[in-house]
Amino acid sequence: MASVFGHTALGATLGILLLPGRQHWHWWVLAAACAFLPDADVVGFKFHVPYASQWGHRGLTHSILAAAVVATVLVGFYSLRRTTQALALARIWGLLFLATASHGVLDAMTTGGLGVAFFSPIDQQRYFFSFRPIQVSPIGIRNFAGQQALRVLVSEAVWVGLPCLVLLLINWLLLSRSQPLEDRAG
Repeated sequence: MASVFGHTALGATLGILLLPGRQHWHWWVLAAACAFLPDADVVGFKFHVPYASQWGHRGLTHSILAAAVVATVLVGFYSLRRTTQALALARIWGLLFLATASHGVLDAMTTGGLGVAFFSPIDQQRYFFSFRPIQVSPIGIRNFAGQQALRVLVSEAVWVGLPCLVLLLINWLLLSRSQPLEDRAG
């Protein structure tokens, strides 16, 4: 798996890009959390759930269906508490779906593990992308230390952090160019 740092950085970046404006910061935080949420399946190791099972690590929780369910449930709870336009709810749903689904995408780009069950529960096959530059992170906080952790963090800085920064910079440049000149002087 990619580490919590890579997953949350991508989730927060998606939040900033899809719901720009500081007033949406709470959605950025939720998107970062959704991007890491699929790894809740590691609790299965404590209960001796086999890694390769549907309920194992990188199984159902890493699927496209799970991302859709997470987004739907969260938007459903939010819409119960507030009256919000359908278009805004659709944007929020899209953000939370993409943030949650991004987890499997990053994991499929790592150098280890069994692959990602993107199409679970319909198809249990695990997939990797042919481009796998991200060093796999060891499972468990105790195992994330020393040279191994440094190798993972450097890998994620290059393959996740830098692309996120480039996208944020491009977004900022585009937004600043679209503002009237008097608003930029600010």
